[in-house]
Amino acid sequence: MSTALRTAFRLGYEISPVILTNGIAKLIGGYLPIVALTEAPSLVSGLLQGNGLSALTNVDQYFAHWMPLAGSTLIKNEIGSYPFANQIIAANAIIKQPNNISMLMVCPAQRTGGYATKLATISALKKTLDYHHQSGGTYTVVTPSYIYTGCILTAMTDATGGESNQVQTAWRFDFVQPLITLEDAGSFSSFMQSLEGGLPIVGNPTWSGLLGAII
Repeated sequence: MSTALRTAFRLGYEISPVILTNGIAKLIGGYLPIVALTEAPSLVSGLLQGNGLSALTNVDQYFAHWMPLAGSTLIKNEIGSYPFANQIIAANAIIKQPNNISMLMVCPAQRTGGYATKLATISALKKTLDYHHQSGGTYTVVTPSYIYTGCILTAMTDATGGESNQVQTAWRFDFVQPLITLEDAGSFSSFMQSLEGGLPIVGNPTWSGLLGAII
């Protein structure tokens, strides 16, 4: 992979994989990459120090780096726990469930004035996201395997481990992709929908026919 492609990959999947949609983003076309929120205080601080624009060209110097966490779902179904007439019906009684996706934002204090920049960045990020939620905003979460659209942020939790002497260096973002369309909310497979609509039984079942099938 060339340097340009590697940088583009990191910018898309590592630096700004979360995009605010609608909500506070309505005034700017409906989409706002989260990097615009996480880098704003860093850019101001860098400009005051005379190196703000040069810092943005170095991917390693960005304030936050993201990665998807294990346990996210692409397909999540449940089956009915009630008795079924036969195995065919049981195998088709699938009830679709919302998907979950969790992202980890790693943001240790960096450079001169890193702790002040971090306090300003996280505080501003929290207030902005709160207002985004109150405005009915959702999220698009981009991962190397799938792009989750129409997501809702359910929690932002401190997930810092013991690998650093700093505290609050990692934040976990938990998203849910709800069933918001008629197609997504379909609870039954096409087979179950046919039965629900009154699928006719062809022929008259008899004991002799059943005996022949067993033998």
